[in-house]
Amino acid sequence: MFSKILIANRGEIALRVIRACRTLGIRTVAVFSEADRTAPHVRYADEAYAIGPAEPSASYLNIERILGAARTAKADAIHPGYGFLSENAAFAEACVRAGIVFVGPPPSVLRSVGDKDEARRTMAAAGVPVIPGSDRALADADEARRIAATLGYPVALKAASGGGGRGIRRVADAGALAEAFGRAAREAQQAFGDGRLYLEKLVESARHVEVQVLGDAHGNLRALGERACSVQRRNQKLL
Repeated sequence: MFSKILIANRGEIALRVIRACRTLGIRTVAVFSEADRTAPHVRYADEAYAIGPAEPSASYLNIERILGAARTAKADAIHPGYGFLSENAAFAEACVRAGIVFVGPPPSVLRSVGDKDEARRTMAAAGVPVIPGSDRALADADEARRIAATLGYPVALKAASGGGGRGIRRVADAGALAEAFGRAAREAQQAFGDGRLYLEKLVESARHVEVQVLGDAHGNLRALGERACSVQRRNQKLL
């Protein structure tokens, strides 16, 4: 059992992890940017450390500052929550090198599925049908336009890293692609520190169904059943 966990996230995400840790009798460490100095997750945790300015790239996406806070607090583990660095294989590897447990999949798994572009190739190699689209991250908007022309519009530009509906743009025609590419890339860079995009044919009026899978370091694996996540706003699940 861990005695102290640092939560490398903010807001309600961090609060949920802190609540779970308190139930288990585990002390918690919050990190915060200058903009979140008085945020609820900072006040609710047992300890809290500043990790930089308001821009996520200099705070919640700054691996060295987060690891520095974990060393100072003598935390056993880091829980990334979701978004930010939660699907970043380099962060998981840095935790391993620092002797701190990363609460999540090992780096090898994150490299395969945390990067959406790589996940498409992994699933295709396993024989799982994937939506038609680019087979690697896009070099620029011109490459996106060429691929979109072969797929037919509408298409979707998507961030290769992260999740939470960030860095996604629906593109109805070729004239809208360049602006959508720039907006999606900037949003992805700000949210995940990675502006790479890939492209897929847009499936309209689709249902979003997820299967949650939980595994541990002892070889135990459970599928937790299906859940419909079709009710969304800004590509984020509401129900």
